[in-house]
Amino acid sequence: MKKIVLFFGFVFCSVAFMQAQKVYSVDYSSQADVKVFVVKYESQADLKVYKVKYESQAGDNDGKWFFTSYSSQAKKKVFFVDYESQADLKIYFVDYESQAGWRNTSKKSLMY
Repeated sequence: MKKIVLFFGFVFCSVAFMQAQKVYSVDYSSQADVKVFVVKYESQADLKVYKVKYESQAGDNDGKWFFTSYSSQAKKKVFFVDYESQADLKIYFVDYESQAGWRNTSKKSLMY
């Protein structure tokens, strides 16, 4: 019985962490959990982001983002700011899934 409870606890925790990269883009900064600025060069980014096509492909805080249709479906609500100085997190969108990941791990807690 303990093994079954532990198994389901592990599965539940895994699913909870999988949702860390489901994001929703809000219209106002006051609605956001994280303010994001998109940089021009990869070297300027805290996080390199790859936009996945399907919710099941969303990563566990590894830069694979799925943009949800509704805010209630997202783990994090983001607002894209106009100026770098307004941002909590600087991101760079990459073309390939294998390029996604953190460059500045000190900001990793923003997306948990």
